Amino acid sequence: MLREQLLRPREVASRLGVSRSTVYRWFWEGKLNGVKLMGGPVRILESSVQGQLAEAEHFLGWRP
Repeated sequence: MLREQLLRPREVASRLGVSRSTVYRWFWEGKLNGVKLMGGPVRILESSVQGQLAEAEHFLGWRP
């Protein structure tokens, strides 16, 4: 069974070139997939981040 890598919002923000608050907003809006752990921390699925990077590259020709 493959395990999906979970990333902290700080790591996601760095990879996508956005603020942590943007990462949280995108998570709550459903633009980034992830989980809310017991106790409150949010973790974002690495595949979701890769999808955002691919989408940005495809539509905007942009790469962070």
